Amino acid sequence: MLQYGRENNGMRKGWTLHLDQHQGSQLRNYLRSQMSLWTLFKLIKTVGTFKVGLSAICIVSVGARAECCGFSVNGPIASGVILLMIWIVLLSLSGNSALPGGTIFGLLIISYSAFLGGKLLEFIKIPLMPPLPPLLGMLLAGFVVRNIPFISEHVTIPSTWSSALRNCALTVILIHAGFGMDPQALKHLKGVCLRLSFGPCIIEACSAAVFSHYIMKFPWQWGFLLGFVLGAVSPAVVVPSMLLLQKNGFGIKEGIPTLLNAASSLDDIVAITGFNTFLSIVFASGTVINHILSSLRDICIGIVLGITMGFFVQHFPSGDQERHTLKRAFLVLSICVSVVLGSHHIGLHGSGGLCTLVMSFMAATKWAEEKDSIQNIISHAWSIFQPLLFGLVGSEVAVDSLESNSVGTCIATLILALCARILATFALMSFAGFSFKEKIFIALAWIPKATVQAVLSPLVLETARLSAPHLEFYSRDVMTMAFLAILITAPNGALLIGILGPRMLKHSDTSKITMPMKSFEYH
Repeated sequence: MLQYGRENNGMRKGWTLHLDQHQGSQLRNYLRSQMSLWTLFKLIKTVGTFKVGLSAICIVSVGARAECCGFSVNGPIASGVILLMIWIVLLSLSGNSALPGGTIFGLLIISYSAFLGGKLLEFIKIPLMPPLPPLLGMLLAGFVVRNIPFISEHVTIPSTWSSALRNCALTVILIHAGFGMDPQALKHLKGVCLRLSFGPCIIEACSAAVFSHYIMKFPWQWGFLLGFVLGAVSPAVVVPSMLLLQKNGFGIKEGIPTLLNAASSLDDIVAITGFNTFLSIVFASGTVINHILSSLRDICIGIVLGITMGFFVQHFPSGDQERHTLKRAFLVLSICVSVVLGSHHIGLHGSGGLCTLVMSFMAATKWAEEKDSIQNIISHAWSIFQPLLFGLVGSEVAVDSLESNSVGTCIATLILALCARILATFALMSFAGFSFKEKIFIALAWIPKATVQAVLSPLVLETARLSAPHLEFYSRDVMTMAFLAILITAPNGALLIGILGPRMLKHSDTSKITMPMKSFEYH
């Protein structure tokens, strides 16, 4: 029914077209088929009312309303003004540091460019496919900033700042990993989760060491260091894709989304531990035995300190305090960031991350009812550090430093290591009760790389610059490998999960199945 009148507030006149649920669904499907109209209106819920007002085009949904102005520039203008005001405030406080060539100016350019890159990538929509990870746009934005001469001349960030920011980003990743390890899911999945966490990571690390030694002429210790940089899977890509499949009812009965979500956190822990061990072997003097003993020392200190701080945060602040959820989130963040930065300052490189993981896991077991709320608060911290992290990684790769031969050997080594990982994952899942198609899906879904590579690879380059400049050649190759790994595996991994999931996993009615692990989200 079409009628003319005012809205409820009496402030706007317009034509109102009243539709029932079936008619609204038909209109939504038609607009979806017309991509230009769908982009213009961006319907989110089942359409109930279609209004054409005197000043705007609106879509009113059942129980909620979303006003969409097709090509509105309101948001970008508001964000630009906010950025300008932030820059003016920082300029008045820090002086020359906020001018072109200063540290604060460089951080603002990198973070805002990466933020825009991530947003632009969200506009790329492939029908029936999961969205591409925004981190890819952030990585490319940093790469563009570095390789445009006029801009790169005025964007300089000291290594101390970039190192501290990467360590803060790693801390947030580890907190997410600690909160993401659901004890009930780990108990339910038992051995298969451990096999998927340890096996593919270690086998890929060893394979990358062998291939890089014979193809890229890396020393063995550098080969294993590179292997553990590449060995980690990215929860930032895997978890959202698994949650989408879980929501649509694919693989739920077999527990595949739950398995991959739980194992992704443990996989990162294995990679980071191996990386810290070989980093100390590469850049420190002494025998291999001494390095292994020092790594065991760091592990013991991290576990003991993590258990101690875990007991503390379980009881402070208490649940009877006002806004205790917010206080608990900030307490975990502040303690973990302080421990990670402090451990690096005193030379216990492996202790801080392990302490963060243990403390977060213990806190999550005590705060089971509030874990999702605390994770949401911590996700806001990740939304700040994510553009900086991937923007900084992209800005470390210069086109003039890339040689065609070097890029070719890097890609060859990466592909061979990935093949070894895929075969190892398939073999390790062969005795877990999965079908042939499910094993293929798990093996291909276990390749995306992003967050851990973005944190660890710049650390190698920075350490080489500070303590061993003659090793910077190898560290640049590690940096290039990490950049290519993110660029190749993150989008392709997300697409493979989206394409193969509905075709290879069994579909179940989600209303009749109770999942053993709560959903959680990485941004």
